[in-house]
Amino acid sequence: MTQSRPKAVITGITGQDGSYLAELLLSKGYEVHGLLRRASTFNTTRIDHIYETSQDEEKHLYLHFADLTDSSRLVTLLAEINPVEVYNLAAQSHVRVSFEEPEYTGDTTGLGTIRMLEAIRQAGVNCRFYQASSSEMFGATPPPQNENTPFHPRSPYGVAKVYSYWITRNYREAYDLFAVNGILFNHESPRRGGTFVTRKITRAVARIAAGQQDSLYLGNLDSVRDWGYAPEYVEGMWRMLQHDEPRDFVLATGEAYTVKDFLQIAFEHKGLDWQKYVKFDERYLRPSEVDALIGDYSQARDVLDWKPSVHTPELARIMVDADVAALEIEGRHYVDTPMFRR
Repeated sequence: MTQSRPKAVITGITGQDGSYLAELLLSKGYEVHGLLRRASTFNTTRIDHIYETSQDEEKHLYLHFADLTDSSRLVTLLAEINPVEVYNLAAQSHVRVSFEEPEYTGDTTGLGTIRMLEAIRQAGVNCRFYQASSSEMFGATPPPQNENTPFHPRSPYGVAKVYSYWITRNYREAYDLFAVNGILFNHESPRRGGTFVTRKITRAVARIAAGQQDSLYLGNLDSVRDWGYAPEYVEGMWRMLQHDEPRDFVLATGEAYTVKDFLQIAFEHKGLDWQKYVKFDERYLRPSEVDALIGDYSQARDVLDWKPSVHTPELARIMVDADVAALEIEGRHYVDTPMFRR
């Protein structure tokens, strides 16, 4: 008799982390259910290579229309799927945009978490819950930052993530739910959205090297960040839910680089001088800046046996190479198929 597969739900499955997590869980024998927001255009590019047709009897990836603003849909869907693990990755996740859409950010990034937690409770689903928390919660608190560092968010996005963090802990304590916060520092890949600074840089390098772009406009180049490789971080998410007891963990590299450092590494990889192409645009400045985020991942190392192997210089080169390859194949701008996975 064939043993049934454990079921997992991923919100935000079409994003960078969601696509890598779906691949990981499928490789571990899960049946994966992803939630999609209804839109007039499809946004499944990052998972098209792993999505089987509905006629496939061996299908293990299912997609469902649902939204974190629709509580009743979440309750009925969770009751129907009855997952053993739920990964809440969906959010309005762009920090700069959160200043322009603060209410929407609060509704999806913040209140979306309580809707998912309450749906789990009301549906009576016995599952383990992962909440995608963020280093942006630390904001103005000086580094290094770990699980005990006080929060001081500097954006509507960071504030919404702090709410999600505490409501997750509250449900853990009030209802004995296995619920954890993964406090992930910046993690990037060739699947990173094109409006995020790292991807803006690596796409620009590829296009400038190909003679298709002359300039790159950026804001603050002095911000210090801790950049890791997204596929390694989703492995950390999964390990958090396999631990014996629910605990919150920081995932990071513990290394500090400025945006200027990332620029230099990426441009030099193609033999270019970034100073010839990069120009300042004040529109990319945040109303309140976060100067430095550098994580201390020692608890994840000691308890989960997790540690990063790809660090910022290699990460920048991986992303540049992928964007160069994407341009060479039909001029594509997004990297989303297995041939570009490391």
